[in-house]
Amino acid sequence: MVAVIHSSNSLRNALNYNEQKVKEQVAICLAAVHYPKDLEHLNFYQKLSRLQNQAALNVRTKVNSVHISLNFDPSEKLSEELLKEIAYTYLQKIGFAKQPYLLYQHHDSGHPHVHIVTTNIKADGKRIELHNLGKNQSEKARKEIEIAFGLLKAEDSKQQQAWELKPVNVQKVQYGRSETKRAITNVLDAVLKNYKYTSLPELNAVLQQYNVIADRGNENSRVYQNNGLTYRILDEKGEKVGVPIKASDFYNKPTLKFLEERFASNELSRQPNKARVKNAIDLALHKEKALLVQGLISALEKKGIYTVLRQNSDGIIYGITYVDHQTKCVFNGSALGKQYSAKAILERCQQKAVSEQNLLPHSAQKPIGLQPQATASVAETKTNQNGQKTTTSLPEIGNALDALMQPEQASDYLPYQLRKNRRKKKRKNWNNNQ
Repeated sequence: MVAVIHSSNSLRNALNYNEQKVKEQVAICLAAVHYPKDLEHLNFYQKLSRLQNQAALNVRTKVNSVHISLNFDPSEKLSEELLKEIAYTYLQKIGFAKQPYLLYQHHDSGHPHVHIVTTNIKADGKRIELHNLGKNQSEKARKEIEIAFGLLKAEDSKQQQAWELKPVNVQKVQYGRSETKRAITNVLDAVLKNYKYTSLPELNAVLQQYNVIADRGNENSRVYQNNGLTYRILDEKGEKVGVPIKASDFYNKPTLKFLEERFASNELSRQPNKARVKNAIDLALHKEKALLVQGLISALEKKGIYTVLRQNSDGIIYGITYVDHQTKCVFNGSALGKQYSAKAILERCQQKAVSEQNLLPHSAQKPIGLQPQATASVAETKTNQNGQKTTTSLPEIGNALDALMQPEQASDYLPYQLRKNRRKKKRKNWNNNQ
């Protein structure tokens, strides 16, 4: 089992997300716990009102909405009653057993999972602390529940691959507003609060891997001038397609203001993870022979680090960003240090290629960056002082390069054997004088 916890300041948006799934017939509401009415007698506003009224008992706490998903292995067939029991046991172990909550079972993916919508404000107005809730209480509860209910352990299976984020399937998205919004929402839910990015390009380095981009438009656009932000879907060529959705239209409000607050907090929280990326780059450059940029990218991918190269219209690389999927940290190259910037990485790869070239036997060496030329001779046409054109046959390019690469011998070169004999002769004369 894998538990994912999201917190926000909007109970309405969290509830609306699940109720919309019910309308689309890809989810059902299994339970409404600690509600004054039975589930079948509750409408949307009654479900929402119960949660909002309790959250209103503490007006100082802005983050009062808790949205949890419990994900199970695809091989596990769990009944509705068992799902209810697992959800209640999980909430009890993390301190939410007495909270009002709604439980939804979703059928919109390849693995069984449920969603829980609740609040962290208790009946006495005190709040349940959310800091490190997922890391501490939730992780402990997950392991205990796996044992108690005989569930497949997350560590012993490929279960996480079943629920982890996948790129938007552009072919399946019909470019209407609802389909586009739903696809982008799934990506934003998984990325915005889990990854540590400090700028919009760093965020897009992650989003683009899932065929989504946060777009401010050009500097003359109304969106840009009003500090607006839209989200778009990208096709396989990286081109924007479909309907742009304003950030304010999403339930978690991923606006530019929201992102700028995340930029500031992420700057500090990602610092301890810089060393892992730097060490991975240094180790790859040290171990591999004649490593080019693409080789470095492949080596880093094996370590869970995705590399994004930024190029201009002429194909010249001017920037590099590293996305560490293991620590969920994103770093622009210069943020790691000058030697990890795009320019420095290109130079380090080139220097390594040159040094490896110099270690080869002379006959095997080839000028770096030059391709084998055709063997045909080249003719050069010149015009002399009388206005007559003359054609001169030039040596073959390959032969000219070979000649330039040959070692030169000075005119005063003396073989080793002659020098040795001369030294012996001097030594003999010296002995005779003695």
